[in-house]
Amino acid sequence: MTEIAIPALIQQMLQPGFYPHAVTEPIELIQTHISYVLLTGEYAYKLKKPVNFGFLDFSTLEKRQHFCQEELRLNRRGAAELYLEVLSITQAGEQYQLGGTGEAVEYVLKMRQFPQKALLSSMFDEETLQSEHLEELGRVVARYHEKADMNDYIRSFGEVSQVRTAIDENYQQTEKYVGGPQTQLQFDQTKAYSDRFFVERQELFTQRIKGDYIRECHGDLHLRNIALWQDRMLVFDCIEFNEPFRFVDVMYDVAFTVMDLEARQRQDLGNVFLNTYVEQTGDWEGLQVLPLYLSRQAYVRAKVTSFLLDDPGIPAEVKQDASKTAADYYKQAWEYTQPRQGKLILMSGLSGSGKSTTARYLSNQLGAIQIRSDAVRKHLAGIPLQERGGDEIYTPEMTQKTYGRLLDLGIILAKQGFSVILDAKYDRQQLRQEVINQAKANNVPLQIVQCEAPLEVLEQRLQNRSGDIADATADLLASQVEKAESLTTEEKTYLKVVDTTQPLEAQLKNVICS
Repeated sequence: MTEIAIPALIQQMLQPGFYPHAVTEPIELIQTHISYVLLTGEYAYKLKKPVNFGFLDFSTLEKRQHFCQEELRLNRRGAAELYLEVLSITQAGEQYQLGGTGEAVEYVLKMRQFPQKALLSSMFDEETLQSEHLEELGRVVARYHEKADMNDYIRSFGEVSQVRTAIDENYQQTEKYVGGPQTQLQFDQTKAYSDRFFVERQELFTQRIKGDYIRECHGDLHLRNIALWQDRMLVFDCIEFNEPFRFVDVMYDVAFTVMDLEARQRQDLGNVFLNTYVEQTGDWEGLQVLPLYLSRQAYVRAKVTSFLLDDPGIPAEVKQDASKTAADYYKQAWEYTQPRQGKLILMSGLSGSGKSTTARYLSNQLGAIQIRSDAVRKHLAGIPLQERGGDEIYTPEMTQKTYGRLLDLGIILAKQGFSVILDAKYDRQQLRQEVINQAKANNVPLQIVQCEAPLEVLEQRLQNRSGDIADATADLLASQVEKAESLTTEEKTYLKVVDTTQPLEAQLKNVICS
């Protein structure tokens, strides 16, 4: 492999005396194709290489200064404690100086250094990444997007022509890998899917723009750019150098994380993150664009990995691994475009009967979207999910509205190929019948899962409930029992009864496998 000379500035930055603070020796240098990062112990220093790749241009000192400032500004949104300041580097004779008073010859971003084991990618490798971490990430990303900038200029990047350009470029740049890591069938079918999506779903893109879902997002939200450090979930290293990669639909960001987890064969963790995010934001309609962006993110990973095959400086065994990795990503991108049979699962049962716990288990096993009536109701009322709702959000009109939206979302998503769990009491025959009628009319398979447990167990669970968005309390149980309407003969044809005091796995096997 060709040895690339390290510039004199970087050689000096590898010396402890360059810094006005104590360092941990030896100073470590990490290189990417666009930057140098020096790890000194407490602080990390990042310099941009003077390169121009078209989609990224750091070729002049002025541009490197600008993008250092942009990187600082943008990354303070998700990791303010990591991103400290931009410093100039000056030169006197052969000597470079950090933050000197003369004319700047380079600019460097100073960051707080954190241990590599804090990265979610490292936690994944160490098998310490758990469901609760992905729930927290879902909440963090929801807040990140809520605060993200939007204006007419940013919204313009949601136009079909803009979205399409970026995706079509990926196909053009990978045609030469057909017959290598990519197959002709996968290439043709993946491209045909996105071509069709842009033609047939133009109104969906318009709705996303009107709904303010095109924002200044992260743009590169995979596990290596997320860290759990000092009990805080930090998202860092966003795209600062290219607006079309950053001015995107919020689902573009969400898709990156989901795709990364699924590429690592942890669909269950991706499902936890996705369900938490959409419940927090109420953006269940956004799931309609998710398959397009899932495919896009996997395809980009395939493309970037394929580029290694063209590099003469890369050893043959590394290329062999790269070819296999790229092939896996091309296949994943294709799989997201394949038609799927959607279905509805209607939960039923009294408060405390374990509906949401059972629904969560099913959603994990099936990769399903769990839509909780408690979340839908609070989004409709415009109150935070963790805030307790007053009597005004539990009127018959509000209940009808809540179940109406549950059903609308269920049908929309099931017709797109999602398995959808409608997680609510469904204790009235009329509400259940509306779901049955719509499922029949739209040829969507339906199952009813009724959760049961002894009354004293329900009371105990409701008394012990804390930190959940559900408002129901034990004193409501008596009236719920009184008002609950038995299932009809027709309804029982869809029914699976679950005793939630017993293990779920064996009881739900036929629901999961059907």
